[in-house]
Amino acid sequence: MSALIHDLTDKTFAQAVATGLTVVDFWAPWCAPCRELAPITEALAAELKGQVSFAKLNVDDYTPLSEQYDVLSMPTLVIFKDGEALDRIVGTLPLDQLRVRIQKSL
Repeated sequence: MSALIHDLTDKTFAQAVATGLTVVDFWAPWCAPCRELAPITEALAAELKGQVSFAKLNVDDYTPLSEQYDVLSMPTLVIFKDGEALDRIVGTLPLDQLRVRIQKSL
């Protein structure tokens, strides 16, 4: 896990997305596309440091939270701004396309 991407739990989730722009990666360890997306989100976390926070939530460990945000496929990235879910990206995208989608929310 990158030092720039925080692991969330049901106890830390609300505070993590409460202020600013936060991208939450709903993932599972057995999900191959999730593993493909990980280096892309790590690169963007470094590139957008100070503008966007990045976090991961293991859907196997915190199923009620994934259900609350209607996560049915993985990976699903949900972009939160000040606690409100603004956008969702299901599946993997190339770094350039993912950057554009995240920057639209800034």
